[in-house]
Amino acid sequence: MSLLLSALLFPLLLTTLWLYTSYQTRTLPTLRSKRICLLIAHPDDEAMFFAPTLLALTAPHLGNHIKILCLSTGDQDGLGSIRQKELVRSAEMLGLRRKEDVFVIDDPRFRDGMGVVWEKGEVARVLGEAFGVSAKGKQREGKGEGGERGPEATIDVILTFDRGGVSGHANHVSLYHGARAWLEGLMKGWEGWRCPVEMYTLTSTNIVRKYISALDAPLSMLLGVLEGVFKAERKDVRRSSEGREGATHAAPEKLLFVSNVAQYRTAQKAMTHGHKSQMRWFRWGWIGVGRYVVVNDLKRELIR
Repeated sequence: MSLLLSALLFPLLLTTLWLYTSYQTRTLPTLRSKRICLLIAHPDDEAMFFAPTLLALTAPHLGNHIKILCLSTGDQDGLGSIRQKELVRSAEMLGLRRKEDVFVIDDPRFRDGMGVVWEKGEVARVLGEAFGVSAKGKQREGKGEGGERGPEATIDVILTFDRGGVSGHANHVSLYHGARAWLEGLMKGWEGWRCPVEMYTLTSTNIVRKYISALDAPLSMLLGVLEGVFKAERKDVRRSSEGREGATHAAPEKLLFVSNVAQYRTAQKAMTHGHKSQMRWFRWGWIGVGRYVVVNDLKRELIR
C-alpha cells in the first residue's frame, strides 16, 4: 500500500516542484522595455530551443520588442520556402507582435548542415548591416567628452546559442562566434565604453539534463542561486553612450525562464502546428522530454 501511495505521490511532487519553480522565476530579474533580436540558424530553432524565452519576454507588461533573425531557410531537404512560412506561424504563436518581425536570410554563405561552419566574419557582417548604426552622426554635441556619442546599435539585446550550440550543431556554434565578432568589432576604438548591446547565450547542458524535461527546472534554479548569478544590477565603470562613467547598469548576469503548463503546451503546438514539415519521430521525443521546451537559462556574455 505504501509503495502504491508513493507511486501516486511522486508525479504529484514533481509537478508541484515544476509549477513552483515556474512561479518563482517570475520574481527573478528579467528584461524590460528592450529591443531584442533572437538570432537563430534554422526555422524551428525558436520553438525547439527558445520557446520559454520568447513566451516570457513577449509578455505585454514587459514592454519588449522582439525580432527573430534566421540565417538560413533550412533548405537541406528542399523545404526552404515551406519552412520560412512555418517559422512565421510558430513565431506568432510564441508571442511575436507581427510577421514583419521575422527575417529569414536565403544566402549560399549560410548553408544548412550539421558539420557546416559559417564564417564568423560573414555572420558579423549580416548583423552589422541589420542592426548597426552608420558612422555618420557618431558625434553629437553634449554627449560625452568632445561630443562623443559612443558605440551604437538599433537593438539593445541579442539572444543566441552558446559556444556549445546545445546540440553541437556547427551552424548554432557559428552564430555564437559571429555575434561575438560583431560586438567586438562594434567596440573597436571605444575602449572604456560599455557595449550598447547585451549578449545572452542559451546554456548547453549535459545529455542527462537535456532530456529530463521540467525536472530540470528546480535544478536550474538551485544552480543559479548557488552561483549567485541572479542579481538585478552590476556595477559598470565603463561609460555608456550617454557619457556617464561609473553608473550602475541594470543587466542581469543570468536569465532563467520556466514555462508553466499552458506555456509548455503552446511551445509544443508551435512545433506540431507551426512546423508540420519537421515533425519526425525524434522531434516528437524532443517536445515530450526535452528540457529546452520548458526551461531556458541564458548567461550574459562579457564584451569588451
